[in-house]
Amino acid sequence: MARPRKSEDPQRWPIGCARCKGHYELVASWPDGSICGYCYQAAKRTTGICACGHQGVLPGLIDDRPACRRCSGVKLNVDCVACGAEAELYSGGRCQRCVLSVTAQRLLTHPDTGLITAQLQVIVDALTAMHRPNSGRVWIRQPHVQSVLRELARHPTLTHEVVDRLPAGRTTDYIRSLLVEHGVLPSRDEKLARFQSWSVTARQRITTDEHRKVLARFIRWNLEKRLRSMSPVTDSAFRRAKQTVTVTIDFCNWLADEHNTTIEHVTQAHIDLWQSTGPSTREHILRFIRWAIQAKLIASDLEVALHRRGIAPRMPVAQQNAVIEQVAHQQTLHPRDRLAALLIIVFAQRAEDVAALTWDQITITADMVTIDLAGLPIDLPPPLDEPVRTLAASNYNGQTAAHPNSRWVFRGYRPGMHIAPNHLREHLRPVLAALEARLGALNELTQTTPIAILAETLGYSPRTLEAHARTSASTYTRYVATRLE
Repeated sequence: MARPRKSEDPQRWPIGCARCKGHYELVASWPDGSICGYCYQAAKRTTGICACGHQGVLPGLIDDRPACRRCSGVKLNVDCVACGAEAELYSGGRCQRCVLSVTAQRLLTHPDTGLITAQLQVIVDALTAMHRPNSGRVWIRQPHVQSVLRELARHPTLTHEVVDRLPAGRTTDYIRSLLVEHGVLPSRDEKLARFQSWSVTARQRITTDEHRKVLARFIRWNLEKRLRSMSPVTDSAFRRAKQTVTVTIDFCNWLADEHNTTIEHVTQAHIDLWQSTGPSTREHILRFIRWAIQAKLIASDLEVALHRRGIAPRMPVAQQNAVIEQVAHQQTLHPRDRLAALLIIVFAQRAEDVAALTWDQITITADMVTIDLAGLPIDLPPPLDEPVRTLAASNYNGQTAAHPNSRWVFRGYRPGMHIAPNHLREHLRPVLAALEARLGALNELTQTTPIAILAETLGYSPRTLEAHARTSASTYTRYVATRLE
């Protein structure tokens, strides 16, 4: 990224730059005139194909078009001493790509043998081949990144268990994903692994051994079993499982510390008192209570009071139309945010499903863009197709080693992964509240479109749509009746 320009100083630099006309320090004299430092830097980074056919750095100007050194007569050293390529030189006469390669090799070389394992050489090659080596150079210069890479270099064979022993944090998570994306490590469900590791630590907060054993059984045979059945574990399922464990721990400690009782002696009075004296999140004890009933640990007639559903706010129609108008035509919004907002406000898609959208679900032709949300392609007429076309042409988040061949439409910041649903919601917050917009869209769709068609095209179950339809006074039975007339 170019440095921001300082204010001009005509008194100190009375002669303006031949290119930008600004009064800055002049650092070079080229055939088209004296050049300031800002234009000098920009010239070194201008690449393309000259009118003569030369491909590389085009620092000169001929008829206001970039030109190569030979055609323009510009004297500039942009020949890397290591690889010979034309590029902006960074250190020791080497381009940024070669500097990145040397740095990666140094950090990933075993300190005793002086060799790089085949597994780590894959990462060196991936970093060296990235489209924007300057991004990789900035990343690899960070001390915490170098520390993790040096530790990896000490292991002759890399496994997930080796990475698990590294200091926990975003850097370790990113490097693990990079290793998986480039085939060094096998793919695994990171949310499941994170839940398993977190739950082991969380169980230590239980104050009695008996409750700790019960919780371990519940986690293994209910929560983990449920997460293992998913491929992959969704963000909402991961967060619900953690919240369930947290609430169950609080409930068990409350029973032991304040009532000196165990799970086997829980009564309806205990559950009612627990719920009435705390926040509404305590209803998440329901899953544990149901499991305890099935495991015959407690009486089968115990119940947990649930909050009334259908009370979440819905975006009004007028506001929906305003948001659609904004995201369909507002060019200042990132095409990623425009497309995500349209999928939520027009097609009532969940943020999790939007984040996991792949290019396999989208077909782009010169005449039409179609998107497959639930097995039935939907046409996106203009201007709804414009964000899709722009995003497809932009190679969004595809210029580093993180996403060399990604199929995700909304590429995430971690290698090989799509954007986290929570991050997507945060990106959309200035435009819309995802849940409110989705419920508002469902409210309108169930009034104007038969539920059977909505279920087939949008991926909702008829039962879910029926609940929304009752709220908007349009039922599936009414649709069936019209078909039978």
